[in-house]
Amino acid sequence: MGKGYAEGPAAEEAEAARERGDHLAQRSAAVARRVVLGATRDNPEQHVLGYADEVDADALFASGAAWGIKIVNAVE
Repeated sequence: MGKGYAEGPAAEEAEAARERGDHLAQRSAAVARRVVLGATRDNPEQHVLGYADEVDADALFASGAAWGIKIVNAVE
């Protein structure tokens, strides 16, 4: 007796997708933006200051408005 879905075209396509690396493309597409983390006078704990393409991390640090700045990848 056959195993149904575990055999045949569906299983072959799933194996082909793994060999092509389709799962890797999905993972890299998920990391679309970078987030600026840092501390401020109002909130001395490290927190999200904004997205790197919207916030100038160097200007925040130079002005003294934020410190301990770190830029990390964000998954949307």
